[in-house]
Amino acid sequence: MMTVITGSPAETQAFAQKLGKRLTAGTCIAFTGGLGMGKTTFTRGLALGMGLPDVVSSPTFSLVNEYHGEGCLSLYHFDMYRVDSPEALETTGFWDYPLQEAVFVIEWSEHIAEVLPKDTVFITIERIDDETRRITVEGGALFADLSD
Repeated sequence: MMTVITGSPAETQAFAQKLGKRLTAGTCIAFTGGLGMGKTTFTRGLALGMGLPDVVSSPTFSLVNEYHGEGCLSLYHFDMYRVDSPEALETTGFWDYPLQEAVFVIEWSEHIAEVLPKDTVFITIERIDDETRRITVEGGALFADLSD
């Protein structure tokens, strides 16, 4: 487990960018944290670290946003806010996306916790004040050697 404190959205994005450089095909990242915590900002940093363009937006109304780039992994950014059970996931097309060939980032992951891969990386973002966030990363050997 690793915990960092960031003092601004730019710092949150920079930390995520460092993690994004290490992501490999088949990585599933599950966010927990309420509205306005910075999950989309964090995902923007992951995308930049993966070599994807800085066009990340919240998938709240679309369920999933797809990001593809030349010569890099694709990122599928899911929002499970409106999915109230693993059974409801069946109607979303979630299972049609190629996790083994891409990276999944899932907001409101607690709604589908029972079906997440066993090696999922969990990222919790907590608000300390308007700008400051406590970010906890659990699981994932990809990040084991990173220092705070």
